Amino acid sequence: MQKPDKNSRPPKSLTVSMKKTGGRNNTGKMTVKTRGGGARKIWRKVNYGQEKMGLEGEVTRIDYDPNRTAYLALIEYEDETQGYILAPQGLEVGDKVLTNERAPLRLANRMKLKNIPIGTQIHNISLNPNGEGKMVRAAGASAVVLAQEGKYTHLKMPSKEVRKVGRECFGSIGELSNPEHQYKDKKKAGTNRRKGRRPKVRGKAKNAVDHPHGGGEGGSTIGLKHPKTPTGKPAKGVKTRKRKHTDKYIVKRRDEKKKKKK
Repeated sequence: MQKPDKNSRPPKSLTVSMKKTGGRNNTGKMTVKTRGGGARKIWRKVNYGQEKMGLEGEVTRIDYDPNRTAYLALIEYEDETQGYILAPQGLEVGDKVLTNERAPLRLANRMKLKNIPIGTQIHNISLNPNGEGKMVRAAGASAVVLAQEGKYTHLKMPSKEVRKVGRECFGSIGELSNPEHQYKDKKKAGTNRRKGRRPKVRGKAKNAVDHPHGGGEGGSTIGLKHPKTPTGKPAKGVKTRKRKHTDKYIVKRRDEKKKKKK
């Protein structure tokens, strides 16, 4: 796959300015720790949905995006407009892209899940028929179509969880680009600072007034049965899942252990 040019400028019509918060809310109070600074970034508008339904486009450029891990593909459509989509691995300049209820089975084409063959790798999956893609959007990620059952399509997610999604929802063909992202070494502290990530101090290295783990002399233990966050809430190992109403769509959880054969 062609590597993007990090110095190329995105079209002005596809960008928007974003103001940094430094981890603070509208009153100036720090609500997210270890954030601040960082290099200036331009936000690219990416089409995650079906805005160009039925219009065929051509890939004119593969672009780098500092705001996400996967690369972007700049598309020139038949109506002479441009747009960004997530670029799957193997997509090249000059390739054709189409979004429709039923489309040819080729990279970056977007169609309804009911029309995608079993065993196909997909990404940018929507959760309702008219919505944008919400799942599987990170570099190197892909889900696999396992089965078609009634009103639902069974998908194997990157986490190995098997989930049911409505057959009328949309998905894009292919595995997302830049799969080697997970192997990149930061090399120096400045790399994190340019991303807007400030240093993080261990709780046990702080004073007792600043953290539940703080205080004591030398290398003291945290003095608690379970670790806590700076605000005193349980940390590490505590379930934080809130969307319990979607549990009925999970066929197999990612942490389910394989049963031993007797």
